[in-house]
Amino acid sequence: MTEATLYGGVVNRRITVRDLQGAKDRGERWAMLTSYDMLTAALFDEAGIPALLVGDSAGNNVLGYDTTVPVTVDDMIPLVRGVVRGTKRALVIADLPFGSYQGSPQQALETAVRFMREGAQAVKLEGGRRVLPQVELLVESGIPVMGHIGLTPQSVNTLGGYRVQGRGDAGDLLLKDALALERAGAFALVLEVVPSELAERVTQELTIPTVGIGAGPGTDAQVLVWTDMAGLTPGPGPKFLKKYADLRSVLTEAVTSYSEDVREGRYPAAEHGYS
Repeated sequence: MTEATLYGGVVNRRITVRDLQGAKDRGERWAMLTSYDMLTAALFDEAGIPALLVGDSAGNNVLGYDTTVPVTVDDMIPLVRGVVRGTKRALVIADLPFGSYQGSPQQALETAVRFMREGAQAVKLEGGRRVLPQVELLVESGIPVMGHIGLTPQSVNTLGGYRVQGRGDAGDLLLKDALALERAGAFALVLEVVPSELAERVTQELTIPTVGIGAGPGTDAQVLVWTDMAGLTPGPGPKFLKKYADLRSVLTEAVTSYSEDVREGRYPAAEHGYS
């Protein structure tokens, strides 16, 4: 298999976890976005995003929940199908939702197999040393696993809210979790809302790629929720967020214009009819 450069040149196959590792080895940074449907997945794929996460953040951004905790496997399966069908090149990673893997390694395997059968090429789960048996069994079974430590949204009730993780002595524990996940076979690691210095330290210690979200510029890659990145989500968002567009205003203007045209009889016009 020829190693793919993530940006530049046409790659007529899926990006693989090996390609992401190659990018780290070369010092090549890369971007990841969430995606929950075929249309956005196809757009992000065409734009060259090498990895798409079908995140349980769909709970907040698609299903109307306040947290990711209520999201189920059955909620996630149609989203994974849509993203897989919309893409040709991006590595599609499926989040394992709360309660679908914590019970035992076997439960994690059964859940991950469901997503892989729908076309996902990898899965992601939250937690450090407590989920090592799950990670080890999945990897042994041929399923690529992305880890996720720091702020883990599925544990928001235990963490006491969305707070920065890894300050002080907790940073050493987070590094131990990161190293343990690497030894267990994880191909990459999300670091969410941790001090920039700690994220850079973890990135330097690990041989696998790190993916930051609210973790500063020192990680190998970055991930954002696409509705936040594009300005569709209301409100200013978290401190780490940079909005690259204002889709909320664009869509509001479009919907308002459409509604006014219908009320005033301007749409549909003669050219929109059939003879």
